[in-house]
Amino acid sequence: MQKRNELPGHLAVAPFTLDSARASGVSRARLRRKDVVHVGRGLYRPSDWNFELEAAARALSTASPGAWISHVTAARLHCQLLPPWLADSTELHLSKPRALPSVRRSGVIGHTVVALEDEIESIDGLRVSTRSRTWLDLARRLPVSDLVCMGDQLIRVPRVAFEGRTRPYDTLDGLRTLVGRHPNLQGVVRAREALHLMRVGADSAPESLLRLAMADAGLPEPELQLALRPTDAVSPTADLGYRHRRLAIQYDGEHHLLDAQIFSDRRRDKAFESAGWTVLILGKDDLADGCRPAVSKIKRLLRTAWLDHPQASGFADAG
Repeated sequence: MQKRNELPGHLAVAPFTLDSARASGVSRARLRRKDVVHVGRGLYRPSDWNFELEAAARALSTASPGAWISHVTAARLHCQLLPPWLADSTELHLSKPRALPSVRRSGVIGHTVVALEDEIESIDGLRVSTRSRTWLDLARRLPVSDLVCMGDQLIRVPRVAFEGRTRPYDTLDGLRTLVGRHPNLQGVVRAREALHLMRVGADSAPESLLRLAMADAGLPEPELQLALRPTDAVSPTADLGYRHRRLAIQYDGEHHLLDAQIFSDRRRDKAFESAGWTVLILGKDDLADGCRPAVSKIKRLLRTAWLDHPQASGFADAG
């Protein structure tokens, strides 16, 4: 039996609104006790509550009719790629249309923005900006390279067996249309620059960053998800590379250290090598210092390939 002074169970484990407290028979006087913290207008939490992003976002959304969760908070809820300095952020961002009063809540970062109906979605009752709109909102804050990584994730072709979806979250054309709707949004120039650099085929942030570093170093643009046998649907693929130079480049992240993955990777690499390709395997250390170690290795291999086959075009300046 619940003790007289205890909060109802569902209010004792997560943030809650004044309306939900009243509906549960909790008085205003009870909410002034030490085991309850008044977070902001109409919003409370148990004093011993350990921060949990989704619970906080849901309570904030419930207490803010007409507004929606956005920016970094939305990106984290969507599990979108963020730079390391934001990946574990506990920031709470709330956006609202101009018709509503400004957001004035302690610990909440408010934004007054123009957003179309299809730029906001409801996930189990939680109003949140879509992945694409979240990417655009973050253009004001993120460097171009991080925007490219985040955008590459939106347009990449998913692997059905692992992700349970067949279509990308968006397309380059779709993102261009979104950016075109908001020509005066802060960060829109950076978003346009990122769009110019985004490519379908990067499966991870390191692959995107490596591609950008290669472009900065003046290397020819590599082919992404490079199939050993282009007409074979089950052909081994390289993360990126140069078909005319038979150079396959693989970035092996931490999951490649698992025994099953090591075996699969070795079989993949052997297929390329048996066909006369050079396979360059890169790891985390190769991406240090702006990917300089990786770029140096790629330049060296391309230079060797050009000396062996100078007739192929596009590589004479790879040194």
